[in-house]
Amino acid sequence: MDSVPKDTTSSELLGPNITAETIQEDIFTDSAAEMKVSPRCCSARLSLAVLMFLGISVVYGLRVNLSVAMVAMVNVTDPSGARNTTAEPACPLPSGPENSSRALQQPDGTPQYPWDSETQGWLLGAFFFGYLCTQIPGGYLAGHYGGKIFLGMGVFGTAVLTVLTPLAAGLGSRWLFALRALEGFGEGVTFPAMMAMWTRWAPPLERSFLISLSGSGGSFGACLALPLTGYICEQLGWPAVFYLCGGAGCLWFIFWCILVSDDPRTHRRISEQERDYIINSIGAQGKGHGWSLPLVSMGLSVPLWTIIVTQMCSNWSFYTLLTSLPTYMNDILHFDLQSNGFLSALPYFCSVPVSLLSGVAADWLIMRQVFSITNVRKIFTFTGLVLPALFLIAVCYAGCSHILTVTFLTLSTSLGGSSSAGVYVNQIDIAPRYAGFLLGITNTFGTIPGVVAPIVTGYFTEDHTMAGWRKVFWVAAGINIGGAVIYMIFGNGKIQAWANEEENGEEEEEERAVGPS
Repeated sequence: MDSVPKDTTSSELLGPNITAETIQEDIFTDSAAEMKVSPRCCSARLSLAVLMFLGISVVYGLRVNLSVAMVAMVNVTDPSGARNTTAEPACPLPSGPENSSRALQQPDGTPQYPWDSETQGWLLGAFFFGYLCTQIPGGYLAGHYGGKIFLGMGVFGTAVLTVLTPLAAGLGSRWLFALRALEGFGEGVTFPAMMAMWTRWAPPLERSFLISLSGSGGSFGACLALPLTGYICEQLGWPAVFYLCGGAGCLWFIFWCILVSDDPRTHRRISEQERDYIINSIGAQGKGHGWSLPLVSMGLSVPLWTIIVTQMCSNWSFYTLLTSLPTYMNDILHFDLQSNGFLSALPYFCSVPVSLLSGVAADWLIMRQVFSITNVRKIFTFTGLVLPALFLIAVCYAGCSHILTVTFLTLSTSLGGSSSAGVYVNQIDIAPRYAGFLLGITNTFGTIPGVVAPIVTGYFTEDHTMAGWRKVFWVAAGINIGGAVIYMIFGNGKIQAWANEEENGEEEEEERAVGPS
């Protein structure tokens, strides 16, 4: 058989100006053209994305509900938790009977506890102590064994522990702290396991949409938890929040066990056309990795460290708003409790469609070869970090205007959803086989802002002044822009050489086993 130059297909597609950066895109496009693409509608991979979306929504609801329910759990008449209200308010108080916050009414007999502000801070932060511990081990094990059991048990275990929250609270704050840390310990495996599953399930030309859809469950879960938790507390009492949220997680786990498989090869209801399309388009990178990992190469990888730093920068503003937005709405703008819950949830609701549309657009740009994978990731990372930063700066100068402030905060958080098609997909670009493990690494570092940002916010806003909140938003905006600059310089969407080492070793072993032809 005559030999064929390796760049024949790519040259035919792109002409003589082909560069090394476009080789990966050519392979993806050629593969899609040669095989019969399976429709995504009603497919097994879309069903998996929807179930992941619901599961991530549940775990984010379980994560956020305590911060809202804490208002109902604490005895506000306890003098140690009282706030100094003698300072002049930053914005004028509303006139009439609404010039003070309406006390949260709960059914008679609902227990409350005399926890001071320091105790509340420890309880709210306890989750992250456990969450930091299982990201990397979870990604490693999910990449080797498959992510179904780890994602499923992560949600189920957290849900069961959530049901025990009222019991732990009754036993004392130390018991509740330990329970919340255990919840974080269980939930830490969920996102790495999700990425490990997409290693085997997501065709390269659909990665952006499928991963954006499943990951946007986090924003949707926060959107539901913020207003519903307050409503449930008023109608049924705060213990019902944890019973209902935990029950929802247990119900989801049943469907997960029945409908999901680790690999398209073992799925019982997938069509033959879809199975062949997924397996052929992903190729050898769709297999689990071995026990050994190229840790030294990973540690020296500039693209990986770029993802880590950029994700930390992006998460700073995310966690700042997630933990402090209700406080800003209450202390500065003086919204009542019902409006506060709705308006705090609005930005996360709007970020879901932005995330999904970004995923569709990114896949289209890659499939049509409008831009390289590297440039597509840079475009959506830039828009997902710089535009939100600009609107955070605008909040600083919106003053006491309710309409402008809510509009700018909503636009900031919503546009941040476009980064789901940028840096948050990048792990599976540079090392598909190790994507779950890499997400465990990046998410571990990315959780650090979740611990530090609320502390910095509390330091800046201890006097509850507009000037203090301007510092909060300026710092978040500056960190966002810094992350965007770093990613634009060092970001990369090509498979790294160390990610192919195990694959090359497997091919050599197969050749030795077969022998010379």
